[in-house]
This record gives sequence, C-alpha cells and structure tokens, in this order.
Amino acid sequence: MTRDVTTPKVSLMAEVPEELYEALQVYLDKNPAWNQHRVFCAALSLFLMQNVSGNGPRSTAKGHRDVNRIYLDALFDYTP
Repeated sequence: MTRDVTTPKVSLMAEVPEELYEALQVYLDKNPAWNQHRVFCAALSLFLMQNVSGNGPRSTAKGHRDVNRIYLDALFDYTP
C-alpha cells in the first residue's frame, strides 16, 4: 500500500474543561510514548468511527477508511 507522506494537517484550538486537561496531563506524564496530538487523533477518530453514519452526502467508503487508518496509526504510534 502506498502512503501519502505529505498528508495535509489542520491546526485546531479547543477549550476543554480544566479537569479534563489535568487528567490528560497526568496520563501524558505516566505514558511518555503519547502526546496531545496522538491522544486527540485517537479520541476524535474513535468518536467519528462510532458516531458518523455512512448515509450523508459527504460520506464515502474512502473517508471511513481514512478515519479508521488515522485511529489505528494513533493507537499503534505509526507515523509515515
């Protein structure tokens, strides 16, 4: 399988509850292989895998595969 090494990225700024941020910091301190980027990619892609139906006009099989790939890449720390 050929992977596009120049995958476009978008920077996000989000406000989260302080308790959630503190819990994230505790997790990251105990798990040095993880960082905020990896956690958010895994969490967001898992949410989308579980909650986005495939019936909308913007949904495609490729889009679903891409989200699944991002989730697995984040989970298993794969960076192309």
